[in-house]
Amino acid sequence: MNNRQPQNTLPTISTLDDLAKRANYSLMDRLNADPDATANGDDHQPRQVFTGHYVPVKPTPLADPEYIAHSKDLFRELGFADSLAQTDDFMRMFSGDISHVPEPMSRVGWACGYALSIYGTEYYQQCPFQTGNGYGDGRAVSVLEAVINGQRWEMQLKGGGRTPYCRGADGRAVLRSSVREFLAQEHMHALGVPTSRSLSLYVSKTEQVRRPWYSEGSHSQDPDTLISEAVAISTRVAPSFLRVGQLELFSRRARKQEHPKALQELEMIVLHLIDREYADVIDNALSLAEKVVLLAHEFRDRLTSLVANWIRVGYCQGNFNSDNCAAGGFTLDYGPFGFCELFDPQYQPWTGGGQHFSFLNQPAAAERNFHMFWTALRPLLASNDNALQQLDEIRNGFDAVMQMKMREMWAAKLGLDRFDMVLFRELAALMMETSVDYTILFRELSNLPEDIGPLQKSFYKGATYQADPEGLDQRWFEWLTQWNALIDSQPHSRDEISPQMKQVNPKYSLREWFVVPAYQQAAEGNYALIRELQEVMTQPYAEQSTQAEEKYYRLKPSEFCEIGGLSHYSCSS
Repeated sequence: MNNRQPQNTLPTISTLDDLAKRANYSLMDRLNADPDATANGDDHQPRQVFTGHYVPVKPTPLADPEYIAHSKDLFRELGFADSLAQTDDFMRMFSGDISHVPEPMSRVGWACGYALSIYGTEYYQQCPFQTGNGYGDGRAVSVLEAVINGQRWEMQLKGGGRTPYCRGADGRAVLRSSVREFLAQEHMHALGVPTSRSLSLYVSKTEQVRRPWYSEGSHSQDPDTLISEAVAISTRVAPSFLRVGQLELFSRRARKQEHPKALQELEMIVLHLIDREYADVIDNALSLAEKVVLLAHEFRDRLTSLVANWIRVGYCQGNFNSDNCAAGGFTLDYGPFGFCELFDPQYQPWTGGGQHFSFLNQPAAAERNFHMFWTALRPLLASNDNALQQLDEIRNGFDAVMQMKMREMWAAKLGLDRFDMVLFRELAALMMETSVDYTILFRELSNLPEDIGPLQKSFYKGATYQADPEGLDQRWFEWLTQWNALIDSQPHSRDEISPQMKQVNPKYSLREWFVVPAYQQAAEGNYALIRELQEVMTQPYAEQSTQAEEKYYRLKPSEFCEIGGLSHYSCSS
């Protein structure tokens, strides 16, 4: 499932002028601007936005920006020269100053509103106006749409300053959270998981903000101190940043008839989603009803595959609200995410997340988001009973498709042609009772061991194991015997199965205790560890150097357990 491919093409974009030639702003050209917005984008105070698909907004530039890193892989895929990331005009643009970009680039960016649903329940109170008209991109400002090599990309500044949706916040992202997102997006792409991408990362040498965070060694669940942190901007890239919550916003307005164009604006945003994310599978000549039904079917397929992939690689989104659910079916918004180390079905890195967004509850959370997607589409089919019935059948079939994808995923992780429930249940019980490291266990299984020795690299040896080590070792032996018998009963040889498993079970995972020293050193102006992590974590399936293995393929040290900011964290960023 590793989708990295070597790119041998020479760079075709070496200057910002080269990039400007690819500019093509479909969202601003085809959808409705907020009629109350200012044309020049000077729109940075919280206010209600009653209609329109976007608000023109100028980002707020970083003071004294400094280059930290760029994604070499994405640059190569886009045909960007590596040198571009440190040119003055590129750096100026992607640190928030678009006032001098070359034509036909726009000197105004845009921000979008969306609705909030948490685990399938509509909310309004998070909006400062209690109406739902003030919730949206509070610190994310898109600055470019470009068609490059036949593919449309949107480029969005995370931490680009205030927008009308900022709810009184400062619109900034700090270096800590920006480093996390920059590294995580490229790691997930290298893992073969659909995701937004990282383009560049810049930090201000002089601008700081105060944020709640954890004091050193704190065991508190919530931040217990205020710290000053450097401001940074990471640029994330995707075919679009359209979210389920966006469709919900327009559907709610249509349902409540909040303004005369509400239903029309819902239709426009849905058709725009299809054009941006599904044009390769939904024929433009079809009727609206046919397009909507196909959209629901395709999104269900993408969303179920996505969540199965998350669990395959140990990823937990942490806050899988509908506004954090990309309507294109990829991973979006790396805020309170984490990678499962000690296997726990209820693993939840975010202290405010709750069990409903925990590791193995992500399929259920995805179904709730799909329910909101289905609800949002229904007004477009109100006069078409046949299409509504088809839409309902797609909604009702979500769980069966999700379970099928999960069974296929678990079978692949175990090198089996088909899922064996009895074998899997015993493995899950052993993983819990032994307290294993999720990534290391499955990577060691990929070597097809016949005894327990190699697996012990993954054992944290919890209380149950310590109380009865011989009993658990015997159960592991029995499980391995049954599993190896299944492996040997398949038509493929062990020499074929092992490499296949190693493309499903990564060796390297972006553990939080790797990232913390990287952003701490970055705060002192040392970016070497960020770049080292970038190199290691974009080759997660590879057998890397001995030094990399000793440093990054190991159990979490006990002194890091239960430490705020290392084992858990708030959503503050």
